[in-house]
Amino acid sequence: MATTSLPGSGAAPIFRPKARRKFPWRAVVFYAVMIPFVLIWLVPIFTTLITSLRSMDGLRQNGPWSLPESIEWGNFREAWNQGGLSRYMANSFIITIPALIGTLFLSSLGAFALARYKFRGSLLIYFTFVGGTLLPYQILMLPVWRLTNELNLYNTYWALIVFHMAFQLGFCTFVLRNFMRTIPGEIFDAARIDGANEFRIYRQHALPLSLPSIAALATLEFTWIFNDYLWALVLVQDDKYKPVTTGLAQLLGEYSRQWNILFAGTLIAVVPTVLLFMFLQRYFIQGLTMGSSK
Repeated sequence: MATTSLPGSGAAPIFRPKARRKFPWRAVVFYAVMIPFVLIWLVPIFTTLITSLRSMDGLRQNGPWSLPESIEWGNFREAWNQGGLSRYMANSFIITIPALIGTLFLSSLGAFALARYKFRGSLLIYFTFVGGTLLPYQILMLPVWRLTNELNLYNTYWALIVFHMAFQLGFCTFVLRNFMRTIPGEIFDAARIDGANEFRIYRQHALPLSLPSIAALATLEFTWIFNDYLWALVLVQDDKYKPVTTGLAQLLGEYSRQWNILFAGTLIAVVPTVLLFMFLQRYFIQGLTMGSSK
């Protein structure tokens, strides 16, 4: 019970019942449901980590669900050197970085034009970009393979770079166009009055204001291109051009029974995407949530 009284009144204190705190049923139910899902999601990661630190003899004797008797850090060195992962990782960066830069540059140009200019056919072009993202990649495998042969791009870095740019261009244009439409048009009008040409307006105004959405797209696109397996399998044949995804499949063929080496290589392959998300996490979340209240 809580007591209150007016100062200097001499009145008897007023007793007020203390408010009872409600039991947080919603929070209890939420955590009771989500914690099992999180644990299930962590099982493959935990298994991969434990297997990559074990010897193959201990894995055969005790199975995959037991703790390692000794930590074998040499598995990562063997996957990197003898498994050829150093070459495959370099190929992934050679493919991913130019494809990412080209995709963001071209999509930002297209998005700026579709968002700020009114011209005949703009809506048709916009829906063409959107419709291209709805096509499943599997039905395009044969036409793309034949086109790379006609252009003499098959089994080269350019085959993956060009087609990753082409297939990711629609989604990036769709996202950036919707974001640029939220930028006040008065900013661009003021720049035109000051004598800025259209490309300068795009470079000095549209791009800096769109930085959160571009950073969010860069995170997503880097992950998608870096982890691509389908097009790397279809368009590249020689080991010297293969990225890390198909390189890991090659590692499985070479070390068909050495799962510790394969899992160590898998953990090495996910490091770049995890580091990128850690550095761009603030921009990634800001880009996804900005404009959500409009």
